[in-house]
Amino acid sequence: MAMLVTLLEGFVISIGLIMAIGPQNAYVLRQGIRGRHAVPVASVCFAADATLITLGVMGVGRFIAGNATLSVWLGWGGVVFLTWFAVKSIKAAIKPEVLDSRSMDEAAGDAAGAGVRTAMLHAAAFSLLNPWVYMDTMVLIGGVSVQYATDTERMAFWAGAIIASAVWFYGLAFGGKKAAPLFRKPITWRLLDSFIAVVMIVVAINLIRFQLAG
Repeated sequence: MAMLVTLLEGFVISIGLIMAIGPQNAYVLRQGIRGRHAVPVASVCFAADATLITLGVMGVGRFIAGNATLSVWLGWGGVVFLTWFAVKSIKAAIKPEVLDSRSMDEAAGDAAGAGVRTAMLHAAAFSLLNPWVYMDTMVLIGGVSVQYATDTERMAFWAGAIIASAVWFYGLAFGGKKAAPLFRKPITWRLLDSFIAVVMIVVAINLIRFQLAG
């Protein structure tokens, strides 16, 4: 029973941190809505999240938090990438992509296979080029895990956090697919892409402030 409680604690803490709307979540949701490589994209995000959570529980997060040079490179790299994707989203909002049933099916199939690698690379960038991802997964989750006295308790906490990550990212991917019929109108795409652009810009500005303050 105690292990189940610890697992649930890991789940709740992890899902609470990851649920905030950010560039990574917005990208997974958009790929799910488009029906394009949603599962590979979700898998990349989950793999990155799971790896960082594992490293955090192992104590590596404290090293990342204390390495000023690494933090600076990650921060400015994130600013550049987020700004680029914000511009791309603005262009998409101005000229939205409207998919009918046939084109959605084609997009999800072999015709779009060449784009899998690009989509997965974007997902990796969203997962790794944001210093706050390391703060959430490695420093905060890793820090909370220290309170558990035994390896068994820490493993239960780790498992709960990993399960939460899987539930969230695959939920976004498949949930987006369910919402696809709503996106047959240009206005819906304009609203989504505008929202994504705002998210990217806000996160980029906050990153710039964080970098300059440091």
